[in-house]
Amino acid sequence: MAQVQYRGTGRRKNSVARVILAPGAGKITINGKPAEDYIPFANLRKVMVQPFEATETTGSYDVFVNVNGGGFSGQAGAIRHGIARALLEIDPDFRGVLKRAGLLTRDARMKERKKPGLKKARKAPQFSKR
Repeated sequence: MAQVQYRGTGRRKNSVARVILAPGAGKITINGKPAEDYIPFANLRKVMVQPFEATETTGSYDVFVNVNGGGFSGQAGAIRHGIARALLEIDPDFRGVLKRAGLLTRDARMKERKKPGLKKARKAPQFSKR
């Protein structure tokens, strides 16, 4: 018998997270490792579970995540976005709660590209009059 799965894709900065929710005890597995081992910062782990807290479904679903790109912060934000989208698949009534909490909005802020003639995106070489 196939187990029920709900999928969601989350993105933030350069990170992409493919999230699968399955009914369970609330265990979070990221790239085959427990969340505590993969993301060493407690505040970022707290960010990841915000959709569960908003919808009062904490501990109801096991989370399996495949995430790549970016750093810890971007990956945690991408996982949060993916979990929120997967929860929508479970119950469309969660939309209002998640929307008010700002968890369905894709954070569009990205690193600005380097421009020719500059050292970084906006940093210019040192100016000297003579």
